[in-house]
Amino acid sequence: MRIYLLLLSALCFHAPFALAQISPETITRETMSEPSDTWVMVKSSFGPHYIFDAATGDMHGMLSLTKFTPSVQPHLGRNEIYAAESYYSRVDRGERTDVVTVYDSKTLSPTAEIKIPNKVAALPFRQYIGLLNEDKYLGVFNLTPAQSVSIVDVEDRVFVGEISTPGCSLIMPSENRSFMQICGDGTLQLITLDTKGKESARTRSKSIFDIDEDPVYDKPVPTQDGWLLLSFEGEVFEATYNEEKIALTEPWSILTKEDKKARWKPGGGQILAYHKNLDLIFTLMHQGGKDTHEDAGTEVWVFNKETKRRISRIKLETQGTSIHVGQSNEALLTVTAVDSTLRVYDVAKTKPVRTIKQVGSFVTFIQGFQR
Repeated sequence: MRIYLLLLSALCFHAPFALAQISPETITRETMSEPSDTWVMVKSSFGPHYIFDAATGDMHGMLSLTKFTPSVQPHLGRNEIYAAESYYSRVDRGERTDVVTVYDSKTLSPTAEIKIPNKVAALPFRQYIGLLNEDKYLGVFNLTPAQSVSIVDVEDRVFVGEISTPGCSLIMPSENRSFMQICGDGTLQLITLDTKGKESARTRSKSIFDIDEDPVYDKPVPTQDGWLLLSFEGEVFEATYNEEKIALTEPWSILTKEDKKARWKPGGGQILAYHKNLDLIFTLMHQGGKDTHEDAGTEVWVFNKETKRRISRIKLETQGTSIHVGQSNEALLTVTAVDSTLRVYDVAKTKPVRTIKQVGSFVTFIQGFQR
């Protein structure tokens, strides 16, 4: 006991001197390097976007967002990232404030806020926010449940106005300050803005799908000229802008008779991806019956868009819920797995190359830094 007390006294005597030799830690600010085509942002349902390089597995940052943020819109030319966010005075209740927050893409710190109507659709959809082709106006989709789009001037940092879009959802930017939407009657809608950000024209396409028989997924992806859409039963459409109207290609099926007999269907959260330079379409697939359009996938099928032929099948190590393909030449496929990991696959070899762990809870979808 006496030895114990002597040791304790010695430690107490020397502790202040030991602590005095430790230099105080200072707070510093890191900056991200320029994102490449292999970088991805992984959205957690609790808010943050985790930033990884699929080519190395390295984490480069975390963008702190509210859990009511649908997705973000990067603009690397300005070193900015735009996010539509909702805040409540009591976290989940109380007075609500909706804003478009402008983040610095190097420090990931907020630099500006633009007040918008308290109507932001707080669901994880990539096309609930979109920067129109002249880069001045940003559209934010609203759901209250009335549908509308808030237009924000991100150059002058002001809210321009709200456009009512009953029965039509999403923001699919097109040419001449316009954007397309998918409508519940099976048509697509095109809205064009004037130079002041106000609606100047609106038109509808012919009906391309039956919402009761075979609806399309509300997860379109951009191509070189327009937007790809996929139906629950595997029909592919492409919508483009042509002389201030919507032009539609003839639909074609990703499923053969044998595929249908084997009950293959697209399914998951983010089920479609496209590589522009290679002209390849990627679909997340599973085997199931009717109303399994949200089931996780076991394979990713790859198609040549021009020939409309399947060229490969990538078997997933673990079932996947969302897919993303970076636009680099090596074409890396990134999949959010049901075990809360990211799985990266080499498209050319159709083989897994790495697993990225600790990517946040309840991952909802992936997006890149490309427009």
